[in-house]
Amino acid sequence: MRILLTGATGFIGQHLLHTLLAEGHDVVCAVRHPERRGALPDHPRLTAIHADFANDTDKSTWLARLSGVEAVVNTVGIFRERGAQTFENLHTRTPRALFAACAESDDVHMVVQLSALGADAQADTAYHLSKKAADDYLATLPIRAVIVQPSLVYGPDGASARVFKAMASLPFAVRLGNSPQLVQPIHVDDVVAAIATLLRQRLYAVKADGGTVRRVALVGPQALPFIDYLAALRRALGMNGLRVLPLPGFVARLLARVGGWLPGALLDQDALRMLDRGNTADPGPTLRLLGRPPRSIASFVADPGAERARAKLDWLLPVLRLAIAVVWIATAIVSAFIYPAADSYALLARTGIPEQLRPLMLYGAALFDLLLGAGTLFLRRRRWLWLTQLALIGFYTIVIAFRLPEFLIHPYGPLTKNLPMLAAIWLLYELEKEDT
Repeated sequence: MRILLTGATGFIGQHLLHTLLAEGHDVVCAVRHPERRGALPDHPRLTAIHADFANDTDKSTWLARLSGVEAVVNTVGIFRERGAQTFENLHTRTPRALFAACAESDDVHMVVQLSALGADAQADTAYHLSKKAADDYLATLPIRAVIVQPSLVYGPDGASARVFKAMASLPFAVRLGNSPQLVQPIHVDDVVAAIATLLRQRLYAVKADGGTVRRVALVGPQALPFIDYLAALRRALGMNGLRVLPLPGFVARLLARVGGWLPGALLDQDALRMLDRGNTADPGPTLRLLGRPPRSIASFVADPGAERARAKLDWLLPVLRLAIAVVWIATAIVSAFIYPAADSYALLARTGIPEQLRPLMLYGAALFDLLLGAGTLFLRRRRWLWLTQLALIGFYTIVIAFRLPEFLIHPYGPLTKNLPMLAAIWLLYELEKEDT
């Protein structure tokens, strides 16, 4: 078939794309930047076209893209809103326009909508309600469609899976409140295999109006409390038992409120409500689609040693980054407000700084240190910042070693302590290459 795939550069979309190509389909990937082919494989049966779910809310825009397309799979989704990337646009308005175009198209005979378990009559969060709005609209159209509703999806390259493995590798895990918080995790390979099977089947009873809609929950073989899921991941990583710190419900809600203000945080008030509600379903439909039981959590981790190291780094590196930020900020405060200015000027005089420049050097350096600390905390791209810090610390170390040699042989090691600082910053620089 010729299939239009949206969200092809996303987590599930990338996995599905490779499977569709392996099964011999021609795939048209609707992506925001088709000229950037780095996230897409180089394949003769793959075509990339421009589409922007934040803006393409008109049916006619999508109709022009559906010529010769026999099936459409929509995998676009976000968990947190940012700028124009809103639930209203990405989950509701644009999918509705796409589905309306599919129903009007002479070529499209099937739509697969990747929704979420919980996007139903009991939905009460913006995420679930926006998904449900698109699902319900699709159900009214005269076209064959499948609404796929997975539970938590695990994949070694998935952002949420990395967070959960990091949480599982911590010295202790936090239990947020007293709700059961049941989940039923499913591996991304099983989700993709189920969607591929649905595309192959085409075995739906067609209604008189020419359409039918099927809702399929995709879940793992076992429902378990979220804290037990973390414990299972910890065992799969080859680690000992999970120690649990229970938090009262009001503390969990406070943390969720704070998380709503932190960019990139998975925990916010909606996430906590969805977790408290639970995320489970009958595994029977998943089993029938796969022709076998879905993978168990124990088989999720393919390389325990490597994934355990990565899981630990995912929380140790932020701790290290925080420590470095504190050093810069504390240095700025001490230099500008606590250490006697006269003593600082005396040290600057010994390094050769003219008297008229000493206040500028003292307070300018303090301000620069403060900016380095703030950048370490808040900037998303920091590789240039690590190089700046390495150069600055190296420069300070060399100048002080020559001009103030007593600090080089001081028993408290004020200069030699720069060596582990340099090593830590270099470690962050090297490891952030992978995420750039």
